[in-house]
Amino acid sequence: MIHLRSFSLRRPEDGKQNGFPFNLPVIRSIDSIEFSSPVTFFVGENGSGKSTLLEALACAAGSITVGSESVKTDPSLGAVRQLADQMRLVWQKRTHRGFFLRAEDFFGYARKMAQTRQELEDDLHSVDLDYQDRSATAAAFARLPYANELGDIQRRYGDGLDARSHGESFLALFQSRFVPGGFYLLDEPEAPLSPIRQLALIAALKQMVAQEAQFIIATHSPILMAFPDALIYNFDVAPPQPVAYADLEHVKLTRDFLDNPDAFLKHL
Repeated sequence: MIHLRSFSLRRPEDGKQNGFPFNLPVIRSIDSIEFSSPVTFFVGENGSGKSTLLEALACAAGSITVGSESVKTDPSLGAVRQLADQMRLVWQKRTHRGFFLRAEDFFGYARKMAQTRQELEDDLHSVDLDYQDRSATAAAFARLPYANELGDIQRRYGDGLDARSHGESFLALFQSRFVPGGFYLLDEPEAPLSPIRQLALIAALKQMVAQEAQFIIATHSPILMAFPDALIYNFDVAPPQPVAYADLEHVKLTRDFLDNPDAFLKHL
């Protein structure tokens, strides 16, 4: 399912064009970008503007965030919100489902969930102490809201995100928060994932696309970029252009290195 068909970018007032992010060559060059596949990748070197544009899309779409403040209030997105104000999104089917996830936000979310779990367990212990001389029915009613929240966390995350490896917990979070028919923006989701976990993410993406989800993903991973029939935008040219997987510099360099690592390492 393609929810977001395209966006166009207006030019800001002259006084705003010289500062970040409007001074990025890629941002200066974009008039519009179209999305013709349920999975689109933004690919380019560090500093190319792919993550900045993804963040602006999240702000323009009003995406829910995972592990960070709202896109409307997050101070790290202040400049990006100015870019979002210049965007016009064209929807085929507007959806408010889905989320925006940056790799660095995941770790904060895992810590927050661990803290929430501990606070709920402490609250239950306090209830048990306060109601030890009262009826079992009264104690059960007092425990109910805390027990329900703990049960929901247990159903979503099992023993807790902090009880697993980074890769396992990232996939658990991603899958537990997935809702069919959603619009998902992911910035470098491969960061905590081993190669085998990246393949697991591809399998999850295929299942979610079958449930009418759309994904726009900024990535450096040649493994993720191999997702079947994905649309890949190259951010190393301005404006960004669609590119075939086999023509990506990331893919060529990785393939050449794996074929003959000594040819690269001997020059270091």
